[in-house]
Amino acid sequence: MRLTVHLDAFDCTRPMAFAILWLDKDTRQWSRKGHHGLDLPEWGTLQVDGGNTLMCGPRDATPLCVLEGLDLKDRSGPFEGETGRAQCCAERGRLLMTGHWHVQCVDNEQAQPEHGLFAAGEEA
Repeated sequence: MRLTVHLDAFDCTRPMAFAILWLDKDTRQWSRKGHHGLDLPEWGTLQVDGGNTLMCGPRDATPLCVLEGLDLKDRSGPFEGETGRAQCCAERGRLLMTGHWHVQCVDNEQAQPEHGLFAAGEEA
């Protein structure tokens, strides 16, 4: 299952900051598809802790963002339109930024990506 998640509403700290992410529930990886004002790497790994999803970098287990209430272990979800609070500290040494996450799309297909960070094999 792959989710398209929109992070936004960081208006207090960074006006107009947002990121659009793909979260792959099966491989426990995420990739950035668009962003402004949130300095996130192109991809990373996902961890689940106490019903929250922790977005980590590609080589570091330190969370960059915590998506509170987004439980990737929940068999009944997540669902399109689901929302929650996001705590991000994408830039080391910066203050924690509070915003929101919003599930825009849930893709239940098991298709392999043709190109990109999650592609396997010689084409990757």
